[in-house]
Amino acid sequence: MALFPISRQKFSLPLAYLFFLLQACTAFYLPGSYMHTYSTGDKIYAKVNSLTSIETELPFSYYSLPYCEPIGGIKKSAENLGELLMGDQIYNSPYRFRMNTNESLILCTTRLLNEYEVKLLKQRARDLYQVNMILDNLPAMRYAVQNGVKILWTGYPVGYTPPNSNDDYIINHLKFKVLIHEYEGAGVQIIGTGEEGLGVITEADNKKTPGYEIVGFEVVPCSVKRDPEKMEKLHMYDTIEPVNCPHELENSQVIREKERVTFTYEVEFVKSDIRWPSRWDVYLKMEGARVHWFSILNSLMVIFFLAGIVFVIFLRTVRRDLTRYEELDKEAQAQLNEELSGWKLVVGDVFREPSHPKLLCVMVGDGVQITGMGVTTIVFAALGFMSPASRGMLLTGMLMLYLFLGIAAGYVGIRLWATIKGSSEGWRSISWSIACFFSGIAFAILTILNFILWGSKSTGAIPISLYFKLLALWFCISVPLSLLGGFLGTRATPIQYPVRTNQIPREIPARKYPSWLLVLGAGTLPFGTLFIELFFILSSIWLGRFYYVFGFLFIVLLLLVIVCAEVSVVLTYMHLCVEDWAWWWKAFFASGSVSLYVFLYSINYLVFDLQSLSGPVSAMLYLGYSLLMSIAVMLSTGTIGFLTSFYFVHYLFSSVKID
Repeated sequence: MALFPISRQKFSLPLAYLFFLLQACTAFYLPGSYMHTYSTGDKIYAKVNSLTSIETELPFSYYSLPYCEPIGGIKKSAENLGELLMGDQIYNSPYRFRMNTNESLILCTTRLLNEYEVKLLKQRARDLYQVNMILDNLPAMRYAVQNGVKILWTGYPVGYTPPNSNDDYIINHLKFKVLIHEYEGAGVQIIGTGEEGLGVITEADNKKTPGYEIVGFEVVPCSVKRDPEKMEKLHMYDTIEPVNCPHELENSQVIREKERVTFTYEVEFVKSDIRWPSRWDVYLKMEGARVHWFSILNSLMVIFFLAGIVFVIFLRTVRRDLTRYEELDKEAQAQLNEELSGWKLVVGDVFREPSHPKLLCVMVGDGVQITGMGVTTIVFAALGFMSPASRGMLLTGMLMLYLFLGIAAGYVGIRLWATIKGSSEGWRSISWSIACFFSGIAFAILTILNFILWGSKSTGAIPISLYFKLLALWFCISVPLSLLGGFLGTRATPIQYPVRTNQIPREIPARKYPSWLLVLGAGTLPFGTLFIELFFILSSIWLGRFYYVFGFLFIVLLLLVIVCAEVSVVLTYMHLCVEDWAWWWKAFFASGSVSLYVFLYSINYLVFDLQSLSGPVSAMLYLGYSLLMSIAVMLSTGTIGFLTSFYFVHYLFSSVKID
């Protein structure tokens, strides 16, 4: 991950002032946390996060298992809103490292395991639970070979069950390799956005004694049977002899009642050429770049195809018809209207009030809010402001953006309401509905899932205190801002229709096939734009993999917006051509129907790619979160399509002369 050099060119006054303050600055680095340097012998303690499994998706606390506890007691680290929502629980641990000092140490020997502890350990081992350890904000990683391919995993397993064996074995010996880079204070200023907050290494920091930076954290897990009588005489951090990981089961530590388990570890410090700004590269290494480019190329083909159709509509059909229509005098136009068919015949009905106008305004308002949140988050992530080193930062940022964009949702929803009704009467009710519609659906789904998590005693359950905080954020930020946006919407001038609406609605001709079939089919085109990227996102969420190709995601998002707009315009024009003037909801669901395919693809992913997912609880969690994601996609894409179609229809009929 390269540094970004500052070019020596003329700056505006604010930038020049900033440059003056950071005189010695030669480079910036945005992703990552504040850099720590350690001297030889400095003590560094690892932290432990929740136990996680790709089989159950239910996180549990590290100390729910009989592991060794720190000498000073268990202490919980401060967590941000995103970490709490993701179910992270980070605690201190007894694993102590001394910088640049290779050691082999004992932690503790447990008491005799009882029936409950044995049952719990066996269950966690068979459910493939992983221990997630953190050192200097870097997750522990291990390499595994599957089908001849070297795969990087974060964390290490609680235990394992050998093939053709009824016994389970616990991982009780860890061989750590800590990669370090010697820091010499080279005059590089670094801005960090990690868990320690914003930090800048200043010139004063550069005068520190040279030390070491931690740039890698690897672990090799082992199961080693030791003599408990001999080990019981040792104390925590006493030195022991290093061991090799045994391959024989008789030399491994079995999980059994009345057994004592001794936990030990070794640590080896290895100097590395990796620089601190590049230490996350191994975690974020992108696999399958060609697949991402194929997805983008596929989307471009769809866009050009639809753009060709739109081009034909605008430059050939519409322009030709309008020119012919406007060249006639009023008497000839009246005569021509009797002979014409198509969109020109619905000129008196095209802006007739749609069915359920309140619901349409609410959904469009929420769609603006969700779209704004998604676009802004992806842009900031693509620029490197939301690093994976800052756990929970992405989710926290999304939530805050959603809350503050309530003002945009209220403004758009009320302005649309005033345009449809001709006045803003009843805007307060609409604003309240905008603030509560999607948020209420999300809150209801999360509450149901939370009861399931509470019943499973998982750390993924949202604490009751956080519930009240979320409610406070909802009603103290989102609702007032939605009302403020609605008030601003009442002050804005309603969009004036270019044609008058007839008092008696025109009868819509009967069709051989229902129009909703065409609307549902239209959703396949936007889905074809995003389904490949959707696979990587689902893998990141449910298989515990890092997703950091936000540049690709931003490109796919732009292509998706274009495809949604084009699909909705083409479908709206097709309906107007067959004298179907009820285009409002059809324009919304022409692009919004992609959410149906997203949800169906999520089910397909569950059946064929998450075969290891076990139990009805895990499946309900997966389907609940997938449903919430699909509703958000429907509101966002539907809003994009509707607003584009609205301005298309407005432009189309603004050129028609009506007596």
